[in-house]
Amino acid sequence: MGCVVAGKVFFHIAAPKTGTTYLQSILWGNRDRLADAGLRLPGLNRRDHWWATMVVREDLRLAEKPPDAAGAWQRVVDGCADWSGDAVISNELFGPASSEQAARAVGALAPAEVHLVVTARNPLGTLTAAWQELLRYRGIVSTLADFDLADRSDPHDLWHWGNLDASEVLSRWGPCVPPERVHVVILPGSGSPPDELWRRFSGLIGFDPGRADLGASFGNSSMDAAGAEVLRRVNAHLDGKLTGKQRGRWIRDYLCRELLVPRGGARPVPPPHRIEECRARGAAGVAAIRDAGYHVVGDVDDLLVPDELPQASSDPLTDADVADLAGEVVAAMLLEIRGLDRARRREKKAGG
Repeated sequence: MGCVVAGKVFFHIAAPKTGTTYLQSILWGNRDRLADAGLRLPGLNRRDHWWATMVVREDLRLAEKPPDAAGAWQRVVDGCADWSGDAVISNELFGPASSEQAARAVGALAPAEVHLVVTARNPLGTLTAAWQELLRYRGIVSTLADFDLADRSDPHDLWHWGNLDASEVLSRWGPCVPPERVHVVILPGSGSPPDELWRRFSGLIGFDPGRADLGASFGNSSMDAAGAEVLRRVNAHLDGKLTGKQRGRWIRDYLCRELLVPRGGARPVPPPHRIEECRARGAAGVAAIRDAGYHVVGDVDDLLVPDELPQASSDPLTDADVADLAGEVVAAMLLEIRGLDRARRREKKAGG
């Protein structure tokens, strides 16, 4: 094992639903360009950073992963060894680490100058995005009105405010480095240029944003209110019949990304009491970040929930709206099945 000699390590630790998938797709898609500019992405591949989070958090489920998963964190640390430039480590699941685990992780990167990076968004956006994420991946059937991120009773469930609120993550990680080496990158607003988050992040790590190929970048786009409700009702009928990988392929990639997300209708909005909870959390988070003296990229006030919010739609979502969209989705699926059946018949005929 070599000695860590990287000038700086930009340790992007959190938070989920803040453009992390988008940023990581750019980083790994431009790994060679970053290296040419003196920035290393340590580890064998993107999966190493995910497995490394499990090592750092001492997640017992690591035993269920392939044998080489247990060495992922050490590979990431060693990947910074004998490297005279800077390094970037990025996975939002480092954030849930305890204070003790965070301190050990930062200590393992010594003597490099560690800079902690947290991407952040306002709590209302986080709440609705987390709800949609769990609709896609876990098949939950909760409505947005019933969805609550306050429950921390399950130690294996990382989806709660303690891991999704940047200020709570920083309450554990922030003391590990001087405050000037803690960077909070604010998620840009909806009217910003599509690459603004990348520009903020790349400027922080010292990489010319224009040198990156953004062609392979992707994120997790949101569904409108009707699309989310269709998926919620589909989940009730599936009732756990799809595995995690199958949900990724058929729910996230096919049903959501191809059929529901492109609609681009009005976004779902939670009930007033949830909005007020998010508004209070946003104000507390902004105060904590200011008081700590962290470096902010963007406007920290963008973490506040606005006084005036866009309504979900001019009229409340009705069962008729949901049924109409479900009919559109079924029709699209039937037409696609017809095309696949025709292609199969042609192949069969061509093969004799």
